[in-house]
Amino acid sequence: MARSSQDIISLFDQYVIPNYTRYPVALVRGDGPFVWDAEGNRYIDFFPGWGCNMFGHCPKPVVKALQEQVAKLIHLPNSWYMEEQGLWAKMLSERSFGGKAFFCNSGAEANEAAIKLTRLHTPKGKYKIITFYNSFHGRTMCTVTATAQAKYHEGLEPLVPGFVYCNYGDLAGVEAAIDDETAGIMLEPIQGEGGVNIPSVEFLQGLRALCDKHGLVLIFDEVQAGCGRTGEWFAYQHFNVVPDVITLAKTICSGVAAGAMLCKQELAPSLRKGMHASTFGGNPIAAAAGIATIKMVEDEGLLERAKQIEKRAKEHMTQWAKETDIIQEIRGVGAMLGLELKIDGACFVQRCMEKHLLINCTHGKVIRLLPAVNTPFDVFDEGLEILGTELKKGA
Repeated sequence: MARSSQDIISLFDQYVIPNYTRYPVALVRGDGPFVWDAEGNRYIDFFPGWGCNMFGHCPKPVVKALQEQVAKLIHLPNSWYMEEQGLWAKMLSERSFGGKAFFCNSGAEANEAAIKLTRLHTPKGKYKIITFYNSFHGRTMCTVTATAQAKYHEGLEPLVPGFVYCNYGDLAGVEAAIDDETAGIMLEPIQGEGGVNIPSVEFLQGLRALCDKHGLVLIFDEVQAGCGRTGEWFAYQHFNVVPDVITLAKTICSGVAAGAMLCKQELAPSLRKGMHASTFGGNPIAAAAGIATIKMVEDEGLLERAKQIEKRAKEHMTQWAKETDIIQEIRGVGAMLGLELKIDGACFVQRCMEKHLLINCTHGKVIRLLPAVNTPFDVFDEGLEILGTELKKGA
C-alpha cells in the first residue's frame, strides 16, 4: 500500500537529519511542469528541482537516453576513457569559448575545482580570490567561505583564508581590493540566490579588463544561469565578456546530479595529474543526460523559448505592479526571474502552495521563479494567475 504524506514525513523524522526546512508535503511523481503529492494532488512547479529541472520533470528525451545508458554501462572510474564523457565535453566546449572540461557532481564541486585551478595557475604567493556580497557558491568549507553572506558562515569559523569580499557592481571597490596576493575574481554573472541581481555590462567588462591588467583569473559561476536558462547557452554571452573559467551544474543534466568546470585551453594544464579528482564525475549516466539535455535545447528551440517565457512573465508582472503597491522591482533574464517586493515574501510561498503552485522566496523579499523553459503557455499563465492573485491580496 502506498504511503501517505504523513507516513513519509514520519519516516524522515525518524531516520533523516533535519538540516532542511521542508514543506509538509511528500511529492511522489512528476511530468513536465507538474508534480503530484502522495494524496494525488497536482501542483504547477515554477521552481522545479531548485532550478535543476530546466525541462520540468522527467523530460522524455532525457529519460530515454538514461534508460538506454543504464542498460549499457552505469559507472566507470576516470582512470578509463569513456566516449560519452568526451562527446559531452566537446559539445559544451563548442557552445562556449572552446575550452576544456572537468566533470564533477555539483555546483559546489565545480567551484572548488575552479578555485584550485586558479591557485595552481597563478604564480606562487598569489592565492586570494575576490568574491561578492549576496553571492552563493556552495556549501563546502571553501565555497561557503567564498559565499559572502554571513548567515552561511555562522558556527563554521574559522573559515578558509584567502577570500576578499566586494560589493556587486562596484568596479572601483574591486580595483582597490586587488593586491600582490590576488589570484582571481569569482562571481555569478547573474546572482541567483542573492535575488536575481543583474549587473551592468560595464561592470563585467571592467572586471575582464582588471583581470587582463593584473594577470588574474576571471571565474563566472553559472551554476544557476548556465546551459540555456537565460536564453543564451551561457549568461556571459549576454554581456560580450568571455571569462577564463565557467562553472556549471543544476540544469546541465536536467536534474541528474552533475557539475562541470570549463576553462580556457591555456589554463587546463595547471590542473595537473593528481591535483584534483571526482570519483563519479562525468560518469556515463551523467554524460548521457548532459548530451540529451543539449540536444533537447537545440531540437526544440528552447533558447528562444526561454526569451518568450521572460517576455510573458514580465508582461504579467508589469500589470500586477499597476494593481498593487507591494512590488519594488521586476528583474529577470530568460527563465530566471525575480520579483522584489516591499514586504516579506514568505507568506506568498505558503499561500501559493495551498493553491497548488510551487515558488521560491529568497533574500526575504524576492519571489524567485525558475520555471521549465518548455512550460506550455496555458500552464504558465495559469501559474502566473495564481501568483498574481495572491500578490494583489497583499500580506
